[in-house]
Order: sequence, then C-alpha cells, then structure tokens
Amino acid sequence: MISFLSGRGPKRWLFYGIPILILIMVFQIWNRPCYLAPFGGQHIVMDAGQQLYRYDRMEPMIFIGGMPRSGTTLARVLLDAHPDIRCGEETRVLPRLLQMRSQWVKSQKEKIRLEEAGVTMEVLNSAIAAFIVEIVAKHGEPAKRLCNKDPFTMKSAVYLSELFPQAKFILMVRDGRATVHSIITRKVTITGFDLSSYRDCLTKWNKAVTIMYNECKSVGPQRCLMVHYEQLVLHPRVWLDKILHFLDVPWDDVVLHHEQLINLPGGISLSKVERSSDQVVKPINLEALSKWVGQIPEDVVRDMADIAPMLSTFGYDPKANPPNYGNPDVWVSNNTLDVAKNEHKWINKTQALLKAKKDFQHEDEQEKID
Repeated sequence: MISFLSGRGPKRWLFYGIPILILIMVFQIWNRPCYLAPFGGQHIVMDAGQQLYRYDRMEPMIFIGGMPRSGTTLARVLLDAHPDIRCGEETRVLPRLLQMRSQWVKSQKEKIRLEEAGVTMEVLNSAIAAFIVEIVAKHGEPAKRLCNKDPFTMKSAVYLSELFPQAKFILMVRDGRATVHSIITRKVTITGFDLSSYRDCLTKWNKAVTIMYNECKSVGPQRCLMVHYEQLVLHPRVWLDKILHFLDVPWDDVVLHHEQLINLPGGISLSKVERSSDQVVKPINLEALSKWVGQIPEDVVRDMADIAPMLSTFGYDPKANPPNYGNPDVWVSNNTLDVAKNEHKWINKTQALLKAKKDFQHEDEQEKID
C-alpha cells in the first residue's frame, strides 16, 4: 500500500491516501462503544460535571465564516462568552476536508472511480458529517450549542447546510481595504495572495468574498446572517441581540464583556498561534476600524471600484477615504479611551500570546481558498 501511494506523487495521496486515512478514522469513530452511525445515532460527550451531551447531524450547529481578518475571531469570542455556546479555536482541518471533498466532486473521473469502489456520495457525505461532528464536539468543552469558526468553511455553506439541516451560518464581512491592509501588515499567508501587492490582494479578496456571499444567499436569510464587522464594533448590543435572536439563543449581558472571561476555566479559550488572539483580549473598541486609511497606494485607491466591486455590494463606498462607518455607542467610545489610557495593562495581557506566536511566524501554514 505504501509503495503504491508513494510512487505516483502528491496527487496520488490527494485522491487515495488521504481519503483512506479519513475513512479509517471514521470507521474507528463508528466502532467506539458510545458512538453510533451519525445519520441514525448520536455522538456522546461528557463534561467535567459528568453531564452527557448528545450530538448528531440534526444539531443546530453554528458556523462562523468569512475572510481572515474580517472579524470572525471577534464574533466567535463574543458567542463563546455566552454560557450556552461553545465555539473554541479554529480546527483548521474542516476547511481542508471540505476543499478535498470539493476536488473529488469536481473531477468526474474521480467520482466514477469512487462510485465504482462503493464510495457513493451518500457514503462520503455520511462519513464527512461524522468527522465534522466528532471534531467540533470534542475539540473543546461540550455545550448546549456547538459553534465552529474556520473562516473558509463559508465557501461550503450550501453543502454544510445539506449535511446539517438545522445549522445556521454567520458570514462576517468587513471593508476589503481594511481586511487586505491587515492581511499585509500582519503577514497573514494565504495561498495565492501576493503580500507585496495591495492590488493583487484586493483582487483575490473580491474573488473569495464573492463566493462566500453567493453561498450565504443560496442558503437563504433564515439560515445565513451577514454581519458587518464595523457595525458589530460600533453597536455591539444591537448586533449581538440580532445575532442571538437569529440563533434562537436567549440574551445574556455577559456577551458584552468577553474580555473578562479570556483563558479562565469555563471561559473563552484563545489559541496562542491565531493571528487575532492578541486583539480580542481587549474590550470591544475602535482601534482597528480605519488603520488602513492613507496606507494604500494611490493607483490602487484610484482604481478601487474596478478592483474590488464587492465593496459596493457590501455597502462600502470605494471612493471614501476615510470612510464614514457611523458613530459608535458611548460605552464603545469609553472602552477605546480606556484601552488607550491603560495601554500597559493591555500590553501585559497580550505579551504571553505574542511571545508564543513568534515561534510560529517563520513556519506559517498557508490557507487554500481555491
């Protein structure tokens, strides 16, 4: 088996090796004493208090997606603050699994090969659903509502909506100029993005968010909610109320004070290697809204409407420099003043995360969005 797979290069692994590994993992999941097949049974998880949680494909799962640096981490920590919801860190494996499945489906020859081997779309979907539930349910503490935040899963929202009929989706959108500026300045490596070129990155941003936007529209407004990062920051109470109502989750004031729960037992767990972790240790503030203004080359600013037409689709004025996103709530303005006034306090809170990140900066893994 090893010589057969290794003799034909990486494509051989893509179409045969990796699927075999996934099927072996799913087979092991199905054969554990407390697990049944996901389309007829349940995944059972016990919390620290010995309470059992049962999850299956009818679970009203929450999927948060969008371009990296568009507020997906902020959205997930705000929801993580709610006692009924657990999102947790990015799994990283789900977007890769979904992309791999997409490649199988796109290749007619590969579909025929799989079906001839008895791996029909029904079998494949059942296995993928089992894998997703297992990962989401067990990579963090159990909760009444499970939530997943892997930005590029939104490119597969329609497929996920079919696997999980009760799932709901939150598409985070942000001014593409701010998103790209953050990607470039924070050196977020994404396959195909030239981090030395604002023009290239904005073009790629436009392509990626078009796909996500169309996926959200296809899923429909009853199951996919588009949230503008800027409005969530300016008016968090209003938008969190909308989000929780959309998710059928009761209001809890704790969602407005996520920073008090960071890395506490039973609170919000942050990854030391995710790019946004050092920012969400702070209360909601205005620091990041307009950092991009004056940083984009003049020729790109001049051609902005043509380079990134999705700006207008999302309601942003491509000619506005600086833009007018609106006036913030008073307490958000107060948070911003407090963050600036007590800068050393927040620096100390982020130092541990930033120190850990340095060990990973030279070996960043690239995200695929093809």
